[in-house]
Amino acid sequence: MMDYNVPGGKLNRGLSVVDSYMLLRQGTEVDDEDFYLACVLGWCVEWLQASALVLDDITDNAYTRRDNLCWYKLPTVGMSAINDGVLLKCHVQAIIKRYFKEKFYFLDLMELWNEIGLQTAMGQMLDLITTHTGAKDLARYRIQGYRRIVKYKTSYYSFYLPVACALLLNGARLSDYVELKNVLIEMGVYFQIQDDYLDCFGDPEVIGKVGTDIEDYKCSWLIVQAMELANENEMKILYENYGKSDPKCVAEVKSVYRELDLQDIFLEYESRVYKHLVSTIDAETDRAIRDILKSFLKKIYRRKK
Repeated sequence: MMDYNVPGGKLNRGLSVVDSYMLLRQGTEVDDEDFYLACVLGWCVEWLQASALVLDDITDNAYTRRDNLCWYKLPTVGMSAINDGVLLKCHVQAIIKRYFKEKFYFLDLMELWNEIGLQTAMGQMLDLITTHTGAKDLARYRIQGYRRIVKYKTSYYSFYLPVACALLLNGARLSDYVELKNVLIEMGVYFQIQDDYLDCFGDPEVIGKVGTDIEDYKCSWLIVQAMELANENEMKILYENYGKSDPKCVAEVKSVYRELDLQDIFLEYESRVYKHLVSTIDAETDRAIRDILKSFLKKIYRRKK
């Protein structure tokens, strides 16, 4: 179960722990133990990611993940995947206790992971109640609600957590890095908007999965933009077809997206947010923090998967 779900992705989140730690330690020697501990925390992030994906795929009724069938889709697994997802998350606590119990920052590390776990679960809850609870109404899909979902569901664990782990490993106090946290959260929002775009317009052979946001009635960036820009006729098409698994309905929604030039609007957004992030990063006085943020931005800017 672990071999199927934990490795196999890009490992960006886990590698970001190690990369960030090494940048924080620039100019000082990093011994084997410290490097090993950075790797342990990196794998913890990947374990948490695996847990989230296993459970997310079930709630989204997804079919493929990382070029393979979703774990729960395997005939020998089914709904026992729910317990597997919970088990993967429990592994993280066990790993952290095993390797960090005697460290002076152990309590801070445990509090960080508990906080991130809660925030991510709250983000998933916001996503689910927006998508599945009550009468379906696309009018609820607005940018403020979208950003709130993304901030909690994606940004905290994908962008802030890896850097926060590196900071604690380096003996820092997280309360001294609030502005860094804010920039990483904004990068996480940008990352998720990219994800939503690729779900619709990306090549499944490249991104490793078949996008299902339209069929799943997801509160994605594309539908939020469409609801702001659509005329009466386009709005009618969206209401009649969004959230239906019929390929013809999906094609109708994508046709509206193209009519509204959402691909160009995304490219304009990407260019604008990139310039803003570069400006913010350049204003950072701490070289190591500046380098960390640059490394994150380099990984995600104009990504194709």
